Amino acid sequence: MAGELIFAFRVMRLPLLDAGGATIGRIDDLVAVPGRPGDTPRLVGFVAESQRRRIFVNANRIAGLGSDGARLRSWDLDLNPFTPRPGEILVGRDLIDRKIGEETISDIGIRMVDDRLGKGWEVAKVRLVRRNLLRRRPSYRLVDIDEVPGLFVTVSEMAAEAARLRDMHPSEVAAVVRAMPLAQRRQLAAAMDDDRLADVLEELPEEEQIRLIEGLDLDRLVGVLDEMEYDDLADLLGEMSGDQRRLILEAMDDEDADVMRRLLSYAKSTAGGMMTPELIVHGPTATVAEALAQIRQPHWVVSIAAQVFVCHPPFKAPTGRFLGTAHVQRLLREPPSMELRHCVSDDPTVVPEATDGAVAELLASYDMLAVAVCDIDGRLLGAVTVDDVLDRQLGSGWRQRGVTPRVRSA
Repeated sequence: MAGELIFAFRVMRLPLLDAGGATIGRIDDLVAVPGRPGDTPRLVGFVAESQRRRIFVNANRIAGLGSDGARLRSWDLDLNPFTPRPGEILVGRDLIDRKIGEETISDIGIRMVDDRLGKGWEVAKVRLVRRNLLRRRPSYRLVDIDEVPGLFVTVSEMAAEAARLRDMHPSEVAAVVRAMPLAQRRQLAAAMDDDRLADVLEELPEEEQIRLIEGLDLDRLVGVLDEMEYDDLADLLGEMSGDQRRLILEAMDDEDADVMRRLLSYAKSTAGGMMTPELIVHGPTATVAEALAQIRQPHWVVSIAAQVFVCHPPFKAPTGRFLGTAHVQRLLREPPSMELRHCVSDDPTVVPEATDGAVAELLASYDMLAVAVCDIDGRLLGAVTVDDVLDRQLGSGWRQRGVTPRVRSA
């Protein structure tokens, strides 16, 4: 099923609206990627100008395009500056006004479709114009996208595939990667950004992670590993040979390498082997407003952003004496000026030697998303989150079964 044809020139300069209809920017360009063999090119997102910066808005985030503007489905917006990725084509910059023989592309037609690839926007039509000095008016014709070959030629097929996977959850991308031959997996890994590849690695079993990154040079490898969560990185390094692990640790930042050596000193099936030291930590006199400001930062995973760990300085593990946990639900009920020492809960903690089974039982018993790991002196070393406990309890084979990609609404 295909929807109404909408022209890119009409979309560009439309207001960008938040979920309530307020203008927060304007659409500047459209981002498209080549289709797989037999498929039409797809629109993956929009470039918008908001707060004096160019940002990327995923096509799945747009509830609809109308004469009033492009409205977001929700209120949150990623304000990181937009940088085109290999395999992506900007419709306004790269296609419109491009010469095709004696004709020029004057516009590109897109439409919403619901097909075997799911709901989304496809690039369907090309509007061509021919200008003749002997005629007053130019002549126009509208053709299907497949009648103008060569518009979506990219650097490589794997670069195009990496661009097509941009809006998928890392676990879904991991399922796609696992279905590829090893040579194609490595080509795809080489085409991905460091942070995207790191997210995908975290969704693969460690032995498959190692095979996937074997083709990367040391500088690129360290750049990718630097984007991984500490606990996932510790699991990966633990599966490497001693020489390979030593080489990577020597190439890492000294502070990060020290953290990794400390995590690697714990047995894998213990709280210390599962914990992450990267937490939201504040002192007792910090305010609710300061804590919530840090929680709002988008890089925190849900299980970490659900609470603030309160302790005496220093505020990096191992910290000063641990005082307790301030849960986000409590913080939302308190005045912004209140100090965190008035908000802490006396939740149970575990020692780093606690077994993974004991940690799982504790999280289930107290309905916590994360449990603090403290040494015998009461200093905070890190926390074990419920997602890592589930990962451990499900066993090493559950990732091999893969994840069926969801059909996403556009």
